[in-house]
Amino acid sequence: MFKGLGGLGDMAKMMKSAQELQTKMAQMQEDLNSMMVTGESGAGLVKATASAKGELKGLDIDPSIFNSDDKEVVEDLILAAIKDAQAKAAEKAQEEMTRLTESMGLPKDIKLPF
Repeated sequence: MFKGLGGLGDMAKMMKSAQELQTKMAQMQEDLNSMMVTGESGAGLVKATASAKGELKGLDIDPSIFNSDDKEVVEDLILAAIKDAQAKAAEKAQEEMTRLTESMGLPKDIKLPF
């Protein structure tokens, strides 16, 4: 009969899946803005909070580090805490992406967006 219709049905299914993926990706991007991670340095003397998208949201500095005259050490601790928060943000974003792709039956190592 109509052997070609099976191909059209598969195509429609793929388009629906792509649309669903796009919707879920948009939601995940929105969610990453509200997920927070905290990076630390100096055994917790400096803490940087960032969104899972890597945007710096807050900085908490223990006042004891201001007793030192070593300004460079303080600056290094602040930078280290920010870098730690950014690394954790990237890790969190990757975890969320993996969770999303696996929930849709896509390969774990697929690179999105295309």
